[in-house]
Amino acid sequence: MLFRASAQTVAAMALDSSLYLHLTERFVRLHGYRPGTSEMRSWKRSIPELAAALNDAGLGDVEVMLEYSLPLNSKRADAVLAGAHPVTGEPSYVVVELKQWSQAEPHEDDPTLCHVDPYAHPVLNPIEQVRRYCEYLVNFNGAVAGHPGRVSGVAFLHNATESGISGLRAVELDDSGQLFTGTRRGEFLESLRAKLSDKHPGARAADELLSGKTVPSKQLMAAAAQEVREREQFILLDEQQVAYRLVLNAVHKAKRSDHKEVLIVTGGPGTGKSVIALSLLGELYRQGVPALHATGSQSFTKTMRKVAGSRKREVQELFKYFNSFMNTEQNTLDVLICDEAHRIRETSANRYTPAVHRTGRRQIDELIDVARVPVFFLDEHQVVRPGEMGTVDEIKAVAAVKGLDCHVVPLESQFRCGGSDAYLRWVVRLLDLEPGGPVEWEPDDRMQLLVVDSPQEMEAFLAARRAQNHSARMSAGYCWRWSPEPKPGAPLPPDIVIGDWARPWNLRGDRSVSGAPPAALWATDPAGFGQVGCVYTAQGFEYDWSGVIIGPDMVWRGDRWVTDRTASKDPVFAKSTTTDAYVDRLIRNTYKVLLTRGMIGTIVYSTDLETRERLRELAGGRLDQEPAVL
Repeated sequence: MLFRASAQTVAAMALDSSLYLHLTERFVRLHGYRPGTSEMRSWKRSIPELAAALNDAGLGDVEVMLEYSLPLNSKRADAVLAGAHPVTGEPSYVVVELKQWSQAEPHEDDPTLCHVDPYAHPVLNPIEQVRRYCEYLVNFNGAVAGHPGRVSGVAFLHNATESGISGLRAVELDDSGQLFTGTRRGEFLESLRAKLSDKHPGARAADELLSGKTVPSKQLMAAAAQEVREREQFILLDEQQVAYRLVLNAVHKAKRSDHKEVLIVTGGPGTGKSVIALSLLGELYRQGVPALHATGSQSFTKTMRKVAGSRKREVQELFKYFNSFMNTEQNTLDVLICDEAHRIRETSANRYTPAVHRTGRRQIDELIDVARVPVFFLDEHQVVRPGEMGTVDEIKAVAAVKGLDCHVVPLESQFRCGGSDAYLRWVVRLLDLEPGGPVEWEPDDRMQLLVVDSPQEMEAFLAARRAQNHSARMSAGYCWRWSPEPKPGAPLPPDIVIGDWARPWNLRGDRSVSGAPPAALWATDPAGFGQVGCVYTAQGFEYDWSGVIIGPDMVWRGDRWVTDRTASKDPVFAKSTTTDAYVDRLIRNTYKVLLTRGMIGTIVYSTDLETRERLRELAGGRLDQEPAVL
């Protein structure tokens, strides 16, 4: 929150421009850079309009919280008004979204989106925007979690006429989503009087909201329990069930005795880490235990949101990122499930982090501190970037410093790669990630392994599998530069060029371009087959057939692998502080991830001839020796 004061004070400060100067100074102090032009324009023009409306409505004592930060989220509401309800006398809050638009048109296919000059792309309808802010606030602020009726929302388009924005009202209006224009200012004032009393100051209600505990509401947890349990019943076997029970037992122990402990669940790809995580969430929510799921991967988090909350979008908000807990109080949650914990970073801060939030604390500390039972699911062989700290030793060391018990639960049996333990062992030995060196692949009836002489062969083979209703993807080491994202309608640039074969990388952004899915959906959207995925979009996912292109960053020479950091185009390897030995390990881990995405089979191509010959010797399978039944 940038500023808080009564509506009367806000109006007075807006009149002499001191409010604008104060907000700008406060923003720079918090974020370390100046606010954007549109934001500053809003402070100059929109906030005075809101303050004037409140005072004209006789609501000068209502408390105004400007740029209110939503809990566990980077989004900010333009304003939250706090006061007492004129009938019940209970705390009452109005979330306000301010727009300077003079006109807007609904999207032809979806009224929850709209088109506004000068934006090149559709934006969210402000009615839908403020409605979601209200729902989110109720779902995560303990002060209103049990009282959803205390929160209402309104979009105020003070520059707009009714004719200019009439199409926006095609979406359903309710108490959380109302819309008023400048020409209907009188109705806006009446709506404010209906929610906020002119006889009671709003400071006490504002204090209550700001001190509300940040936890998932019981209604949200009930919805999540139903969604997860109804969508899919997971059958946990052997050590999966052991891990599941140990976490639940630790939670019950923590609640009984005010106890805190750390659990680490380790396992390779396909051992069911994420299945256990979802099963735990469903059961914890059924029991009414405040818990959240977090990862360090945008692709993985967005896919989990899609899988677990496709029918109830509010459930998606229970899936967070590791950097969501920088300023959350200790032991706010009973349980934090850290999936893909090998992606934990040294710090949650980045170049966009406000200066006030740069505490210097390590991300592992934040994750352990925020819950009574933090649970880490990880695979140490999937650390693929410098600065990733998610290892058993790192977590155990931090727990020891804090005087906490830390238990490690290993998962051995795996369900990816056709359930072939032999294939996983072959990959680990191939890449020298465990002692003993590469060995020849002995085909089993669970996993198929083939080597091809060209990317054309690989793509044709995978296309044929897709024609048989199998899922398939191609991925590669990060050995080709990533072109800038093209403009809408333009073809994707051919990033990966091998001879006369060329294909684009997967998209980097959050939107579809030229038929290709956004980065987070590359591994799960059928349209992802036309692009080559990198380790950051493939990690955590699986598909029936996996095509892997080994680039010049890892080649076979003589009797060993040689990695070449200069052949990698991953910018994270360019830092001189990252040692060659560490980069070597990360490159091997990268190919370990890529080689273990397939459920039925893996087909491999190397850009290097000597490497291809060695792979043929070790894999024993070529495309022209393909088994008859696939």
